[in-house]
Amino acid sequence: MLDLNTSVPALRDEAGAIRAEFVERVAAAIDAGAVDTLRALVGELHEADVGALLEALEPEQRPRLVELLGLHFDFTALTEVDDTVREEILEELPAHTVAQGVRELESDDAVAILEGLAQEERAEILEQLPAPERVALARSLEYPEESAGRRMQTEFIAVSPAWTVGQAIDYMRETVELPERFYELYVVDDNQHFLGAVPLDRLLRAKRPVPVSELMEGERRRVRATEDQEEVARLFQRYDLVAAPVVDGNDRLVGVITFDDVADVIEEEAEEDIKALGGVTHDEELSDSVWTIARGRFNWLLVNLATAFLASSVLGLFEGQLQKMVALAVLAPIVASQGGNATTQTMTVAVRALATRDLTDANAWRVILRELAVGLLNGTAFAIITGVVAYAWFKVPGLALVIGLAMICNLLAAALGGILIPLALNRLKIDPAVASSPFVTTVTDVVGFFSFLSIATLWFGLR
Repeated sequence: MLDLNTSVPALRDEAGAIRAEFVERVAAAIDAGAVDTLRALVGELHEADVGALLEALEPEQRPRLVELLGLHFDFTALTEVDDTVREEILEELPAHTVAQGVRELESDDAVAILEGLAQEERAEILEQLPAPERVALARSLEYPEESAGRRMQTEFIAVSPAWTVGQAIDYMRETVELPERFYELYVVDDNQHFLGAVPLDRLLRAKRPVPVSELMEGERRRVRATEDQEEVARLFQRYDLVAAPVVDGNDRLVGVITFDDVADVIEEEAEEDIKALGGVTHDEELSDSVWTIARGRFNWLLVNLATAFLASSVLGLFEGQLQKMVALAVLAPIVASQGGNATTQTMTVAVRALATRDLTDANAWRVILRELAVGLLNGTAFAIITGVVAYAWFKVPGLALVIGLAMICNLLAAALGGILIPLALNRLKIDPAVASSPFVTTVTDVVGFFSFLSIATLWFGLR
C-alpha cells in the first residue's frame, strides 16, 4: 500500500533531470491504481514536466497514467514528448479518451497530436468531436505538413472596424470562449477578410469612444496558411514579431501564429539540420527501437561505403609507389583526414547559412573567395607543421615538401567542396544538409590521396 501522507519527492535534480525516486513513486502509484496519489504527485505539474515524466516511465505505464488521471491529465503534455512516445500512448488509449483530451487543447496543440496518427485513427477521434471543432481541426490538418496552417491557432479575436474601443473591451470581458492567451485583436470585414491588427497595449491606452479602425495597423505583416513554417520563423526573427495573422488564398483570416509556436519551429529546424549533416533521418528519436534506428541510418552508410571504395581506388593507382616507400602509406591518410575535417567545417557553415538565407546569390562569390583564403592560410600553416613532423619521423629528404604541398592542395579543395557542393545542391532544390556530407568527404579523400601520391611520384621519381 502507498502511504498517501508521505511527502512528495523533489521533481528535478540539480542538472534538471527528473529524479529517479520521483519516477519510482509515480510508477508505484500507477501499478497500485492509486488515483489520489497520482493526482497529488502529477496533477499540478507543468505540461513540460509531465512530458519528461512520461518519457521516463516504462512504455506500458504511460497510457495507464493518462487513464488513471482522467480529466486531471493535461493532453498538452503529449506535445512535449518524442513523436514515437506520443504515438505509442495514443495507440493504447480509447478514441473517446483522446477526443475528450483534445477538446481541452488549443487548436495548434490538438493538430500536433492528431497529425501523427494513421488516417483511420484520426477520423475515429474527429467523429467524436462536436461539429464546429471537428471542422476546424479537419481544415487545419488539410494544410501541407510543416506549413503555417498546421502551426496556427484557429482561436483568435476578430472585431468589426465599426466597433469602438469600449465595445471591444466589453466583448472580451463578457465572452467566455476566448483564446487562453492573445496579444492583439484582428479587424475583419463582413466576409472575414483581414483588414488590420490592434495591439492590446494600443487598445487599452485609447478612450472608449474611439473607433477600432483608427487604432488598427492596416499594413500589418501577415502569413499565408500554405507558407512554409521555416519562412514564418524567419519573418518573426527579422521583424521581432510576437504574433502574426494567418490568411488563406482569399485573404480571409483563418488563424494566428504566436512566438511560442515559432520557437518550436526554430528548434525543430535546427535539430533537423544537425541530424541531416550526420546522415540521420529528421524523425529519429531517442525512444526509437534499435531496428528503426538501424534502418533509418543504413541508406546513408551505404552511400558512404560506396564513396569510400571510390577514395580507396585512388590508392590502387599508386600501388607500386606505396610498396616502395612505406612512409607514403603511413602519411596519406593524414592528408585526407585533415581535408575531411576542414571541409566539414566549411560545409557546416555553408549549410546553416543557406538554411537561414544568409548565403545568397548576391554574396556567394565573396563567401567562396573568403573560404579559399581561409583554406590557403590554414593549408600553409598545416603544411609547415606536418612537413616538420614527417621529416623528423622518417628522415626522408623532400618528404616534408611533398606532404606540405599536398596539404595545401587538399585544404583548398576542402574549402571549395565545402561551399560549392551545398550551393549546387541548393540550386537543384536538394536539401544540402542531407546530401552534402558524403560528397564533400569523397572530394577531400580523393584529392588528398591523389595529390599527395602524385606529387610524391613526381618528386621522388618513383616508377
